[in-house]
Amino acid sequence: MKLGVMLPVGGDDGPDGQMPRWADTRRIALATEDAGLDSVWLADHFFYRDPSGTTYGMQEAWTLLSAVAAVTEKVELGTMVLCSTFRDPGLVAQMATTLDDVSGGRVILGVGAGWHDPEYEAFGLPTDHRASRFAEWVEIVARLIRGETVTKKGTYYTVNEATLVPQPDRRIPILIASRQPRMLDLTAQWADQWNTAWFGAVDDKVRGRLADLDEALARNDRPAGAVSKTVGLTIRDPEQRDAGDPSGFAGTVEELAEVFTAYAELGVEHLIVGLEPVTPRSVERLGEAKALAFG
Repeated sequence: MKLGVMLPVGGDDGPDGQMPRWADTRRIALATEDAGLDSVWLADHFFYRDPSGTTYGMQEAWTLLSAVAAVTEKVELGTMVLCSTFRDPGLVAQMATTLDDVSGGRVILGVGAGWHDPEYEAFGLPTDHRASRFAEWVEIVARLIRGETVTKKGTYYTVNEATLVPQPDRRIPILIASRQPRMLDLTAQWADQWNTAWFGAVDDKVRGRLADLDEALARNDRPAGAVSKTVGLTIRDPEQRDAGDPSGFAGTVEELAEVFTAYAELGVEHLIVGLEPVTPRSVERLGEAKALAFG
């Protein structure tokens, strides 16, 4: 099983609960690689506005991911997840191809339909028909980065003999984050990987989500295991921060190792961890737990 870390990109994930800067993102990326972990990930938002109206800033995800690619050597580089509405599908396909070349073949193109209405409304983006827009968008992206010349006249996107020059050197994996039936069907049709989040220890809820993907694969005539399963976890370090919030997992390194093993037994191939707090020590604990679980 692979294990990855969500990098600080905004909000209060920086030192002392402040907005993180590039130096903070770089530090955690290097700590992840040094700890023997497998991947780093960035969320994609303009900002987050909570129900009280407080706005939390965000750095631009793809710019940061490109910088992370330049200072790391081994970890895979993913977006969790790139919002389809923010960027044209042809642009995203070319961005992924270029960064995969820059990074030596380490990109995982994580994508989704988006969900946070306040940022859409602030920047004049459409909030209607998200799944329908995503269906056209992801088809174009997937076919382009898989080497096709694409002509498609859709309701929301149109391309005419579009192609990538140069072509990607490999099949860049597409990860789709999805939950509802239609998005799960699109996952079954176009994705190499799938993500569901955010969880703690294995429970009936996550088992149900995994079963939902299996059902979508069967509906779309794809064999079981054709799309690899990834799960987002929230992990808190009780030695560094109060773990009173029950929505994540707070435990010892040994207990973390047991959680990782339980997910592996369910057929999950990659765990993507949101850390609280986001510190080098939190990353080290993940590395120690991975070593205990898998050697």
